[in-house]
Amino acid sequence: MAPNGLVVNLDGPWPERRHDSGMLAESGLIKLLTTKMNVIGTIYRIYGDPAYPISEYLEGPFRNGALALSDEQKDFNVAMAGVRIAVEWGFDEVVQQSAFLDFEKNLKVLLQSVGSLYTVGTLLTNCRVCLGHGGKVSDFFGIAPPSLEQYLKNRLD
Repeated sequence: MAPNGLVVNLDGPWPERRHDSGMLAESGLIKLLTTKMNVIGTIYRIYGDPAYPISEYLEGPFRNGALALSDEQKDFNVAMAGVRIAVEWGFDEVVQQSAFLDFEKNLKVLLQSVGSLYTVGTLLTNCRVCLGHGGKVSDFFGIAPPSLEQYLKNRLD
């Protein structure tokens, strides 16, 4: 989820229950980040789930170890918890805008292409956000999404 309200990386579906760090490893996201997040010597990071391993391009909350967390580390964790909630809003919006994605009621994993349906629902939700509808995440971060034309152009390039 990008701060402009668009889902920018989507991977899966994954068979059976999987640990987040295992899905991260298999997704190839870390390799993608190494090519996309280093711009002219400046390294950018994304903030991830606490289950993800910390890397040069992936940051997470400070963890209690042998030493207690400093006040600054605690403040960082509290502030970033709000960011993680905003990410969940984006995924909730995909399901709210595409009623056919209500897994418990409609989807049959072995009878339908659930991954393809979710991908289409995500694409349509991203288009809706670009048109100025449902920008809860972009409002939270104060970053406008691209125009629909620019978004679709980038998807096709």
